Amino acid sequence: MIQTIDYFAIAPPLIVALLAGLVLLLDAFLPHTAKVRTALGLVSLAGLLAALAFVVAQAAAGTTLQTFCVPGDLVSSGGAAPCSFVVDHFTLVFSGLALVAGLVVVLLSMTELAEGGIPVGEWYFLLLCTLVGATTLPASRDLIMLVVALELVSLPVFALTALKRYDGRASEAAVKLFLVSVVSTAIMLFGVSLLYGMTGAVHLIRLGQILGGLSPAPSGVPLNELPAVVTVGVVLVVAGFAFKIAAVPFHAWAADVYQGAPIPVAALLSVISKAAGFAGLILVLMSALPSQAPTWSPIIAIISALTMTVGNLLAMRQRSAVRLLAWSSVAQSGYILAPLAVITEAGQRGLAVSASVAYLVFYAAMNLGAFAVVMLVSRSGTRNELDDYRGMAFRSPVAALALAFSLICLAGLPPGLAGLFAKVVVFREIVNGGLGWLAIVMAVNTVIGLYYYVVWTARLFTPVTSGAPRATGVGRRPVTAGWMAVGVTLVVAILFSAAPQLVFGMTTL
Repeated sequence: MIQTIDYFAIAPPLIVALLAGLVLLLDAFLPHTAKVRTALGLVSLAGLLAALAFVVAQAAAGTTLQTFCVPGDLVSSGGAAPCSFVVDHFTLVFSGLALVAGLVVVLLSMTELAEGGIPVGEWYFLLLCTLVGATTLPASRDLIMLVVALELVSLPVFALTALKRYDGRASEAAVKLFLVSVVSTAIMLFGVSLLYGMTGAVHLIRLGQILGGLSPAPSGVPLNELPAVVTVGVVLVVAGFAFKIAAVPFHAWAADVYQGAPIPVAALLSVISKAAGFAGLILVLMSALPSQAPTWSPIIAIISALTMTVGNLLAMRQRSAVRLLAWSSVAQSGYILAPLAVITEAGQRGLAVSASVAYLVFYAAMNLGAFAVVMLVSRSGTRNELDDYRGMAFRSPVAALALAFSLICLAGLPPGLAGLFAKVVVFREIVNGGLGWLAIVMAVNTVIGLYYYVVWTARLFTPVTSGAPRATGVGRRPVTAGWMAVGVTLVVAILFSAAPQLVFGMTTL
């Protein structure tokens, strides 16, 4: 059997994969100088822009692309043949988000690598491998490709975290991340094996048909006679993805890993890795397990409430900027999860998923903006505590205003209306879904979140007194790439605040 491949469909991840190999070869044969470090960053940026251009071209085509499909003569039940790689609107949104966030992370990486000491070729190779997984995962429509793509997102991050040699915190963070990822993968694979054993299918659409009673199980055993096994499989799969998005009670690794990792890696974990985890979770719940909504919907609701509450409460206690952003990221995961908990009818799925995806897009722009300024501040001080930002508006007004706007957006306060619109959409879906208690929890947590975002923002405009700790600037030797990252994220955040319909139109599924 010879299977045809639609290269236009797989173009974005294929380009990024080829780019990763090219960067590694260039690093092997070129001298290790400052110019070469910059050139490798520019090559990575150019390749990601090319991949993004293909995503735009696929969106302009307006058709669903499919490849790696089961031949028609092998489809036992008739009908459409299941495919392993599907490019639809959902795929395009998540692929575009991953590539745009990847551009910002590359700019942050150019700032991180400017001083030397970190192997540049290996860094960009691993970063691009992560982006290959992040662009492949939303198109994955079978369990095998889904797990492989998710691991391709996760595995390179271990090495990226530890590439900062002779740094004990980075090594500790890498080990913690590795152990957490191994455990989460084992749990997920156990759940996947149970679902496969019960249904004999790996394609998500076939799983949905069999578990929903629309098609008979190959084993001939009615699935309603083994409800406990199916329930355990569903719970384990949800738990595996909960590790990936740092949802409670699988959240303890987040702060230590974010603080120990280089800041570009922390930004990658907070946006790209999180987006990949949510893409996989949404695909599994909506395509393979919609009939099991009575089982997983209450679990998602409880996890969402705990995640936003624990994340906000722990963020209030932080004095480190990166740790505060880490726990803030945990809380934001709870907000993104919330709409998924109300999906009990087919008609609600599109609206709820659109609300979660829209919030994720808003969050990505706001959070990357905060990390971009934190990256600049880290070049002048190793502590990177909140007190280091005191009076920044008088020393670096552009950076201070960019950070203030990002924090105000995350808080959902004017003029940062992007965060407000995101929270309103999620809140509306929760209320319409009948989960009033979850809406109350979200409202209380939104108020709690205001505290630490406003306190950090106030420090930016508070003059430094003689008795206050010494404040730092944004770096003794500013790097153009770092300022470009700040500018890009600020422009996007302002655009989303002024015209949120762009995001809502783009994320309507």
